[in-house]
Amino acid sequence: MTTIRYLFDTCLILYLASGEALAPSAGKALEESSDRTDSLFISAFSAWEIGMLVSKGRLSLTQPPLPWFRSFAAERELSVLDATPDILVAASFLPEPLHGDPADRILVATAREHDLTIITRDRAVLAYGAAGHVKVLAC
Repeated sequence: MTTIRYLFDTCLILYLASGEALAPSAGKALEESSDRTDSLFISAFSAWEIGMLVSKGRLSLTQPPLPWFRSFAAERELSVLDATPDILVAASFLPEPLHGDPADRILVATAREHDLTIITRDRAVLAYGAAGHVKVLAC
């Protein structure tokens, strides 16, 4: 049996933190993966996205963004993947069409680099997955 490993989209991080309901398939996947080490991941780049949302007043957190991000990852036993030069350059050369949002491109490149399934609600990323460019699971 192949173990499916997942990358959390930044929106998924925020949905989980706020207690928002997930699609049943995503909830089941997370539940089944929660007892395995090295199967649930978030990108360090999501910390940047969260910091930007806070700095622009579009997100309010109970603590500053960096400790909040670290606590979120630790409480859920998520491994944080670095946004490496390989990933950042790969994000510039993804098969098209994919929208130009740099954060989404970096998360997609991260999922591709590490052979992860990205859990997201982003329609463009889901369509990109349906086209066969990245593994996706709708949340």
